Amino acid sequence: MRRVSVVGNSGAGKTTAARRLAAVLNVPFVELDAIFHQPGWQPLPRKDFRQQVDRVTARDGWVVDGNYSAVRDLVWARADTVVWLDLPRRTVLRQLAWRTLCRTVTRRELWNTNREPLTGMFRIDPNKSIIRWAWTRHTVYRERYASLSVHPAYAHINFIRVSSRRELDQLLT
Repeated sequence: MRRVSVVGNSGAGKTTAARRLAAVLNVPFVELDAIFHQPGWQPLPRKDFRQQVDRVTARDGWVVDGNYSAVRDLVWARADTVVWLDLPRRTVLRQLAWRTLCRTVTRRELWNTNREPLTGMFRIDPNKSIIRWAWTRHTVYRERYASLSVHPAYAHINFIRVSSRRELDQLLT
């Protein structure tokens, strides 16, 4: 395991797991959100996003955190392992609500001067609420990664489905 893609729903713990795994493997950690989200939450143009991801995944080892379909072909063509965090919805939403509350109260910078707005916890539109996004995407991600894990195009990848925090701790030790 030297080139790992960590995927899963928002709030599943991708970033924490990917950072820990990168440290264990002694390889660079790459957070796709930090590349994609420019100041003011503006998206990096697709061409530039793909170029940056192509450059960082050309290295011998890395752990990439993120679900971006715009670059999945680049990441997974070079990945030897995909760690799929498929935790129960209730676990994901509990973790996400706590994380979002902490980030909004402390005004912690996420990437490129961006901070989570408090209003994002209460909006109904999934594109404006990370919690609503996680609720609506849970089944989508589960179906997507279950299907992709057996797709012939990805036969070169070792898929590790993690469905509990205990399993994640075992993987990371």
